[in-house]
Amino acid sequence: MALAGCPDYFLHHPNYQDNVDRASAHRPADMIGQGFQQSSHQNSPNQDDDVDLEALVNDMNSSFESLYSTCSTQSESAPLLQNGQFIRSHIQTSGIAPMQPTSPRQKVRRSQPMHILAVRRLQEEEQQLRTSSLPAIPNPFPELCSPASSPVLSPGSLPQDQPTDKNIIKICSEDGTSKVVEIPGDMTARDLCQLLVYKSHCVDDNSWSLVEYHPHLGLDRSLEDHEHVVQVQSTMASESKFVFRKNYAKYEFFKNPANFFPEQIVAWCQETNGSIPPSQLLQNFLNSSSCPEIQGFLHVKELGRKSWKKQYVFLRRSGLYCSTKGNSKEPRHLQLLADLEDSNIFSVITSKKLYSAPTDFGFCIKPNKARNETKELRLLCAEDEQSRTCWITVFRVFKYGILLYQNYKIPQQGKSLLSHFITPVRSVSENSLVAMDFSGRIGRVIDNPVEAQSAAMEEGHVWRKRSQRMNILGSPSPLHPNALNSVIHRTQPWFHGRIAREDSHRMIIQQGLVDGIFLLRDSQSNPKAFVLTLCHHQKIKHFQILPCEEDGQIFFSLDDGSTKFSDLIQLVEFYQLNRGVLPCKLKHHCTIVAL
Repeated sequence: MALAGCPDYFLHHPNYQDNVDRASAHRPADMIGQGFQQSSHQNSPNQDDDVDLEALVNDMNSSFESLYSTCSTQSESAPLLQNGQFIRSHIQTSGIAPMQPTSPRQKVRRSQPMHILAVRRLQEEEQQLRTSSLPAIPNPFPELCSPASSPVLSPGSLPQDQPTDKNIIKICSEDGTSKVVEIPGDMTARDLCQLLVYKSHCVDDNSWSLVEYHPHLGLDRSLEDHEHVVQVQSTMASESKFVFRKNYAKYEFFKNPANFFPEQIVAWCQETNGSIPPSQLLQNFLNSSSCPEIQGFLHVKELGRKSWKKQYVFLRRSGLYCSTKGNSKEPRHLQLLADLEDSNIFSVITSKKLYSAPTDFGFCIKPNKARNETKELRLLCAEDEQSRTCWITVFRVFKYGILLYQNYKIPQQGKSLLSHFITPVRSVSENSLVAMDFSGRIGRVIDNPVEAQSAAMEEGHVWRKRSQRMNILGSPSPLHPNALNSVIHRTQPWFHGRIAREDSHRMIIQQGLVDGIFLLRDSQSNPKAFVLTLCHHQKIKHFQILPCEEDGQIFFSLDDGSTKFSDLIQLVEFYQLNRGVLPCKLKHHCTIVAL
């Protein structure tokens, strides 16, 4: 069926014009179908012939379908911005002409197919516009969300497992036992000591130390609390090992600086009038801006030789120097012996035997790179123990400075925080205890304190008489009291049995020459006697404990029977509270822990 004037009306229809404009903007003329071109040429204004309407509609539908498919293909291959528009650079490179801005009349009224990515972008923008007017609420778990702020966890948003750097460390004890522990690479010496105290069930009195021991060189030193154990192990030879033991003298110079810094060997670059108080002396050593130094004569072993030479030595913050001309301090007479930065100071064990030193008070400055070569060691020897301790302490202070004070203060701060919990608190049952008198037929409460004290003393006398009567008739215990008193001390940590005099010296020196450190041992000259080995003013003294008999009972005494004790435990407890005939009270006992 044909209709006159239909082609002109159809060509002027708004939908037809808009779609044709969009087709011309997106594609060249070849996008229009062949059938549609022929029909449009036939229906030009110069031709008045009738046109088949059904064929014309079919041609237009096929042209629009090809147009929509082409546009969708372009949108799939073109990247989109957040607002869904094409990227300009992509349009230019693809050879497609950019879209011209359209007027409101030319706006598309028919819904067009859109890419799914563009739809998601538009939904995200709409969601952002909705939430922009609301107050910003911080995400409490930002690490659990994906980068797109999605509540769904993505594999990349989960925390990655860090590779654990574990190291195997072998720790030895003075009794020959050892323990292998696995520690991280950043564990410090203090942390490892705390771990060993926990595993060995020791008393944590902040006096335990980890010692770097080189048996083939005869050297040992206590690691500082802040040093990393794995880093120190990397500089050690295969024969070297770590030893876990007590060291009471590690921070003793903070308590008694006068004993560690004698005035005769301490000097200053600036002359001072009069003596410096001990507190100010220690502050000057810790202050990096001050310039103190230790000076004095030392025996220095020549490198590559077995001979020793007595020289005037200076220890400053810049290093260890010796004077080539007497005790001159002029720079042209000073020779550098060792550097402080890349070295550590060690005590030398049996320096006379190993290195033919003039005395046994030797110490060594060992470079970190030197493992087991004696030719790189700078060996020195002092005249007495106090001088050696002073040189070693000042070397530590110059190298680590304020770090030593911080290490010393950490346990003190912990004690102050736990002092509220450490103080003993009486229980309710103890507070409810009262003195009672059961001498009569009915018990009564003793209100008078004097009467309560006398009743307690009388009850104590009754128990003593009863125990003596049991001893005469036969003790129910398998051990006689006298036999028990003679062996009960062997279970105490301060008793070390039959050790030699030299071994007792070595133990006290290794665990710190501080006032009051002690141990008890069997006497080598008298089989029935014991010996108390005590340190005072960095000198080791020995006191013999002799047994004495009175009224058929055996007692022990230090002062020829003036003060008698039934066993060695009572003797130690008494002299821990009273000095008596000793130069100082008993404070720290030498102990050996089994790992």
